[in-house]
Amino acid sequence: MSNLPHVVDVTTDNFETEVLQKSLQVPVLVDFWATWCGPCKSLGPILEKLAGEYGGAFVLAKVDVDQQQQIAAAFQIRSVPTVFLLVGGQPVDAFQGALPEGQLRQFLQQHGIQPLAGAEAAEADAAPLDPHEEVLRLRQAVQAEPDKEELKLDLALALLRTGAADEAGKLLDALPANLAADDRAVRARARLGFAALLKDAPAQAALERAVAADPDDHAARHLLAVHQLVGGDSAAGLENLLELLRRGRDYQDGLAKKALIDAFRVVEDEDLVGQYRRRMASLLF
Repeated sequence: MSNLPHVVDVTTDNFETEVLQKSLQVPVLVDFWATWCGPCKSLGPILEKLAGEYGGAFVLAKVDVDQQQQIAAAFQIRSVPTVFLLVGGQPVDAFQGALPEGQLRQFLQQHGIQPLAGAEAAEADAAPLDPHEEVLRLRQAVQAEPDKEELKLDLALALLRTGAADEAGKLLDALPANLAADDRAVRARARLGFAALLKDAPAQAALERAVAADPDDHAARHLLAVHQLVGGDSAAGLENLLELLRRGRDYQDGLAKKALIDAFRVVEDEDLVGQYRRRMASLLF
C-alpha cells in the first residue's frame, strides 16, 4: 500500500470512499496502471511527485488493472496508463499514455488545480536533503527492492548530485528501455556531460573565490556554472553562463552559448529555462 502523501491504492472495497466520496471534496486523479506496463513506470512517479508537491489540491488514486478488474471494467479501460479526473463524483476529463511533467501540470491547470496555499512555501522552507544521505537511503531502497528499476534511476540522479558520475553512468546504461527514455534519464545523461568537465576541476569554493577576484576569469566562471548545474543550483548556474556570454561571447568559439543550450536540456524547471532563453536571445539579438 502507498504511504506517499495524498496518494491512495484503490480496491473495490475502498473505491466508494476514496474516489467517489473523496471527489466531492477535492479533485481525484485515478491512475489505471499495471506492473507489466513500461509507460506506467514512467508516469507513476511523476504523478506521485505532483500529488505531494500540490499539497492536497488533488488526490492520486492508483488502480492496478490486473488486481482490480471490476473497477477497470467499469471505466472501460482499454489500455494503460489511462488517467481519469473525477470532480463531484463524476469523470470530467481523461488522457492515455505517459505525458511529460510539463503537460501534466498544464492538464491540472486547465481544471483549476493549483498547489494549495503554503504547499510550495513549505516545500521551499523544508531543510534541503543532504545528497550523500539521499544516496545512502536509495542504496538501501534498491537493496530491499532490486527489481524496482525506478529506484535505480533515482539513485543515479542522487549520485550525480554528489559528483559520482561514473557510477551514475553505469546505472543509467543498465536501465530498461522505457526508463532510459524517461525525461529524468535524458536530463541525467546531459548532466553527465557536464559532470565529465568537473573530473579535474577545482572545488566550487575555489572557483567562487576566483570569479570574485576576477569577474573576467571565463574559465573559472564556466566551471563554477557547471558545478552549480550538476549540484542542482540551476538558477545560479544559468546566471553564471549568461554572465559568461555577456562578458565573453567569443570565448572558446562561443562556449557560453553552447553551454547555455546544453544547460536548457538539463534544467527541469521549464519556467526558469524559458526565462533564461529569453535573456540569452536578448543578448544575442
